[in-house]
Amino acid sequence: MTSSSPAQHFAAELMVNLTQATGARHVYLSPGSRSQALAIAAEQLASTGKLRLHVRLDERSSGFGALGTALASQSPVIVITTSGTAVANLHPAVLEAHHSGVPLLLLTADRPGELRGVGANQTTDQPGIFGSAVPTVFDIEAPEAGDDHLARAVTVAEAAARALLDQPGPVQLNLAFREPLSSAEPNAAELQPSVALIEAEPIEPEWVVLDGTIPTVVIAGAGATDDAIELAESFGWPLFAEPSSEARFGANAIIGYRRLLEHGHPLVNQIARVIVFGKPTLSRKVTELFKNENIEMIVVESRTHGRFDVAHRASAFVNEISVDSEVDFGWLSAWREADVASPFVFSDKLDRANLIRLTYQASEQGDCIVFGASRLIRDADLVAPAKPILIFANRGLAGIDGTIATATGVALANQEYAHIHHETQGYTRAVMGDLTALHDISSLAIDRMDGEINLQIIVGNDGGGTIFTQLEVASQVDEQTLSRVFTTPQNADFWHLAQAYGWEYERASTLEELQRALELSGRVLIEVLLAD
Repeated sequence: MTSSSPAQHFAAELMVNLTQATGARHVYLSPGSRSQALAIAAEQLASTGKLRLHVRLDERSSGFGALGTALASQSPVIVITTSGTAVANLHPAVLEAHHSGVPLLLLTADRPGELRGVGANQTTDQPGIFGSAVPTVFDIEAPEAGDDHLARAVTVAEAAARALLDQPGPVQLNLAFREPLSSAEPNAAELQPSVALIEAEPIEPEWVVLDGTIPTVVIAGAGATDDAIELAESFGWPLFAEPSSEARFGANAIIGYRRLLEHGHPLVNQIARVIVFGKPTLSRKVTELFKNENIEMIVVESRTHGRFDVAHRASAFVNEISVDSEVDFGWLSAWREADVASPFVFSDKLDRANLIRLTYQASEQGDCIVFGASRLIRDADLVAPAKPILIFANRGLAGIDGTIATATGVALANQEYAHIHHETQGYTRAVMGDLTALHDISSLAIDRMDGEINLQIIVGNDGGGTIFTQLEVASQVDEQTLSRVFTTPQNADFWHLAQAYGWEYERASTLEELQRALELSGRVLIEVLLAD
């Protein structure tokens, strides 16, 4: 390394002040040349415990890992990349972060202005590369000798922090650097921040006062939080909560709501109002309620998932709700009785329903479950119990990519929480299909400096994307076409894949084998041979 580099001076000041202004304590990076000053500064801060650094070989894994950590920690996470295709590889995670309001700070290293558009190596048009998914982009000119690096860093850090608060989601700092790209000094760990933590201003809530006599149900989709529980329990309304809503527990949760809707229970026709939290996307029958012109639709605005109104029928977007009349608690009682009268009947086989049942059974408060975005989370919506454990899923765009990386990010945040609060480290169990796992199998490569985590990758292997057998296409094409271009069964050997990446492997083909596997600690890949 050279003795002096403006790139290193600015990178050190930026990392110190950016983490302070935003509260970010986790940094994900992939190795690269143009980003070396940022990487050195991050390592210097990590070596003294001022942040946690996670190194990933693949920027796509890095992006989804950061997404998982930000989801679980509810704090911004920094992602560092070099220039060129490295930046583009973040795009899937950035899209998911945008649509689910997850705060990511994208520090994308770039060539200086004179090397852009002239054919320079690893150079493309990086500012705005993510389009509308990243509405706030700072294109920062390369630092020069003689610059006031501290003043520039403070200005950028404060602007980035405010951008995260104005619109939760990803923010891009596109940082140009000229050679020399790094130096031995300064040591970022020896610098002091010159900014304070920037916090959100309180907002004036939008109120609505409703007629409490109207038969109402509360629908909680992804990201709803326990605000949905509080409202339902305050006014005695039934709660239909998806697994990743953070609201699928409490006295008002109607666990079998999907079955009641799908079987046309008489209570369904009495619904006259729905109040929506978060982003509900798992059930077509729920979507039919939104489209029903006889049902009033009130949407509680989500700071993360935005305004949900797929049927374009919402009569109000609000932050707070009150009622002006007595609520009929007999309405809730009727739904509870219907729920109890129509329980899900579990088989004695290791099918999807039992995979979900046993995973929930093994998980306690302090544990996390991460679901892939395809069929298994829909099955969980049918059979998962009411239980106060943290459930995560990438429902912003509901893609299957990055699920293993997301689960790893969640597990690392869970590990940190347990350490800070002096609790026993909980488990993170990631439940996904075989194609979802194969799509992100390279994310089993984890930085050994991350330490030991209790992470189970639970692969429900049913020989391909069987969700397509439940869709319209299954009745439109012959079996060979359905198999080749939709369900796409694979013959990958998960045992050898686990060995190659240094994970413990367990195979379960019975209920008893799965129960035993779910007790294992450390990094474990559990292949579940599904019976159906």
